Amino acid sequence: MPGHFINNRGRYTSPLIWAAAIACAILSTAVIVAAIVVLSIYATYRPKIPSVHVEDARLTKLEYDRLGVLDAAVALTIVAENGNAKAEAGFSAVGFDLAFHRIVMARLRAYPFDVGANGSVPLRYAVEASPVPLDEESMAAMDSALKNGVVPLDLDGQARTKWRVGIFLSLKYWIHLSCRIEFFWPNGSALNSDCWSKAHL
Repeated sequence: MPGHFINNRGRYTSPLIWAAAIACAILSTAVIVAAIVVLSIYATYRPKIPSVHVEDARLTKLEYDRLGVLDAAVALTIVAENGNAKAEAGFSAVGFDLAFHRIVMARLRAYPFDVGANGSVPLRYAVEASPVPLDEESMAAMDSALKNGVVPLDLDGQARTKWRVGIFLSLKYWIHLSCRIEFFWPNGSALNSDCWSKAHL
């Protein structure tokens, strides 16, 4: 029987294919190494998002006349906390609005500041709101609140937080605080002040 001859000439792998394969291998290795580094940093530093919360609140003054003009004062303590054990955290763009029935009574602000590792900084506000006129709906709400002996005020605002994890990684989050604090009147003590911030990018 005649033999069969197989000619392999011309069958070879293109250098472009080899280059692509090597590039994919290098990229895969880099991704694996990066994942290991990130996990190692997380396990070492255990990053925690800084937060703010209301520690204490008291309605120290409330005057409301028949024309619907509201004059009030509030003593308020908001605490900024940093739960990271190995890094300080920076707080900036700090701003909160205090309102009754969607009518802003006062705007609370703070200059940028830092909180040490596993530390906290209290922000104490003595809010003397300017007299504000209420609309008919807000007047009805205030009349009902005074009748029931409970005056609700809404606190809403946010702050920008920043802290470093390791040498190269810097994390930034916005934290938002929104709550309704109810005050017993005429005593002025807060019936509820357990209010903590939530984080978002």
